[in-house]
Parts: sequence; C-alpha cells; structure tokens
Amino acid sequence: MNPGLARLQPYPFERLAGLRAGLVPNPALRPINLSIGEPQHPTPQLVLDALVGALGGTAKYPATKGSDELREAIARWLERRFQLTAGGISAEHMVLPANGTREALFAIAQCLIDRQPAKSLVAMPNPFYQIYEGAALLAGGEPWYLPCPAERGFLPDFARVPAAIWDQCRLVYVCSPANPSGAVMSIADYAELLTLADRHDFTVVSDECYSELYLDEAEPPCGLLQAAWSLGRTDFSRCLVMHSLSKRSNAPGLRSGFIAGDAGLLREFLRYRTYHGAAMPLHVQAASIAAWNDETHVISNRALYRAKFEAVTPLIAEVADVSPPAGGFYLWPRFEADDAALCRRLLAECNVLTLPGSFLARDRGDGNPGAGRLRLALVASLEECVEAAQRLRTTLLST
Repeated sequence: MNPGLARLQPYPFERLAGLRAGLVPNPALRPINLSIGEPQHPTPQLVLDALVGALGGTAKYPATKGSDELREAIARWLERRFQLTAGGISAEHMVLPANGTREALFAIAQCLIDRQPAKSLVAMPNPFYQIYEGAALLAGGEPWYLPCPAERGFLPDFARVPAAIWDQCRLVYVCSPANPSGAVMSIADYAELLTLADRHDFTVVSDECYSELYLDEAEPPCGLLQAAWSLGRTDFSRCLVMHSLSKRSNAPGLRSGFIAGDAGLLREFLRYRTYHGAAMPLHVQAASIAAWNDETHVISNRALYRAKFEAVTPLIAEVADVSPPAGGFYLWPRFEADDAALCRRLLAECNVLTLPGSFLARDRGDGNPGAGRLRLALVASLEECVEAAQRLRTTLLST
C-alpha cells in the first residue's frame, strides 16, 4: 500500500462525526448546519438549462483538454476578472478544465513531486484545506505548515520561514480568500512569494475557489495571475491557479473548475491527466461555458452573502472575537473556550452544528492555531443564519 495512507489524518468531518457520537441535539429546535461549506443558494437557471440542453453529449467521450469553447470562455473570464490584457491568456496552452478544484489540487502534487528527499517539502497555510496535506503525503512529499498568525490577519508569514525550508520546497499551496479565515493576499504578498519561488525553485499553486465571494463590490480580491502580470511575468512562470463554479455559481454538484497559468507546467499536467482519466463530461462543459460567460448571477450571489454577514457578525461579536472577512463565506470567531467542547455544547443545547477550528489546523509545536475558534459557514438562508447566531449568542450569554 502507499505508505502515505497510514499518515493521513481523519478528515475534519470524520472527526466531527466522532465528536457528535452519543450526543442528542436539542429536540425542541430545528437543526441548523453551519459546519460544511456547501452552497445552498439556487443554481442559476441558465446553468441548468445549458446542462439539460447538452445531455446528448453523454454519448461521446470528452477530451481531457476540454473543448475549445470552454477554454476560450475561461481564458476571457480570467482576462476580464483579473485585469489582464486581451489575449494575455492562451486558451490553447494556459487553461485546463478540472472536475472541481479539489480534484485538481490533489492531482497537481502527484504530477509535480519528484520524490527526491532533498526537494520533497510541500508548504501550505495553517489552518488549511486538508486536501493539501493529503496530496503531499500521497505524492511522497512532506507537509510543511506556514504560520498564519492572527496579528497578520491570518495571512501566511513568509518571512518566518527559514531559507533551508524554502530550499526543500517543490510546491507551495496558498488559498485566497482563505479557508477558514477569509484573509485575502495582496499583490505585494504574491510578489514576495514569487521572489522566493525564483530563488528557491518551487511552484506556487493558488487555490482561488472563493475569489468571487467578497464583501466590497469595488475591491475584488486580486489573484496570482493578476499579480504575476503586474510584475511583468506574462508567461506566468511557476504560477498555477485553480478556480471553481461551486461557490461562484452555487453549483457544487456540477464538479466544474479549471487550472490556469504556466504553459510548460500545464503541458505536463495535461499529460498526467490523460492517464489519470480526469476528462470533464461534455454536458458539464456546456453548463460551465454558460456560467463563466455570465456575471449577473454572481453579483446577486455576493449580495446574499453580504446580507448574511451584516446580520450575523454583530450577533456573534457579542460573545466572541470576530470580524467580517474580506472574502469567502465563513466566520472565524475566537471564543474563550475549548472549541471541540463548545461545538458539542452548541449542538446539544441549541441544535446548531459548527466545525471546531482545531480540526482545520496542525500544532507545529507552538499550539494549534485553530484552537478556541469555530468555523461558521453562512451557507444556509439568511433567516436560518440569523436564527443560528441568535441561539449561539443566547446560549453563551446564559453561561
């Protein structure tokens, strides 16, 4: 068996199931689930119509590279969204479809890690999306956890990483807006990381699946390709970004996203994916084209999340240290309590399910950076999110 399997830690929701074992939620209250980041807003009708209209495509094998039309739609969207010059993204060489970012984030490590001990580290933010860790271990690499201190707004502190560690890195994952904090990297942050990538010879993979969820309509989060372009790296060397329709277009079941960036890396990744069997079905491609070509539904989607943050954050702030994030759909409050015990208490007393912050992070020897925090996914309706926050506040104020 792959030796990395024995080193995989239980997935956060597996740990959450264990935490809930034997616990009876308050039967007097309807359950409200804020634990999982699964969008609950309706999938846009234009996406569903395109999906149904292309069902005849199930009679054909799709190409791993995807259709020209899909890659063109993605390339033009990237140029519009990240202020790139028209034609700056080659649809032929710089874009590949993916069956959601999760699949691609995992697969890229299997492609890039060459299993040489001297160059086997995979750096990732801490807290983090656990796929990064599992991808590293199963590719024969070794995870290295980047500090993301609260005093830096939960952004990775690259300056605290020794040069000897960077020398051993083959791949660095970053996530902006971050899961779970919502922290957004700036062009200066990306520039610092790219300087390190050139100096120490590693690839940067930016997980940007939350990039289209942000509070300030006038200030969309920048992305890695945007930063690279502003630095004159128009070939996007050492840069790969991953995007998804799951959050942007409320289509998590569509399993549609893409990888874009360095053409040389994507050429090899396409070769890997041809063997991996990661082709996107043609009807999913058709639905994806419709989604990437439309912004109206995305703007409406952001408005729904903005209303929830405005209503919920003040309620949580009465019992925790919390502020609205720059992006994403999570709140990341800190409580004066053990996070796992608090999660159980909230489920038992007010039937609200949350996710302990410590389940999303690792102790690097100086404590678990998720300890004392809960991740609250504001994916339910406004009414349910407000009700959950009111129950949480009432429960904690009654202590």
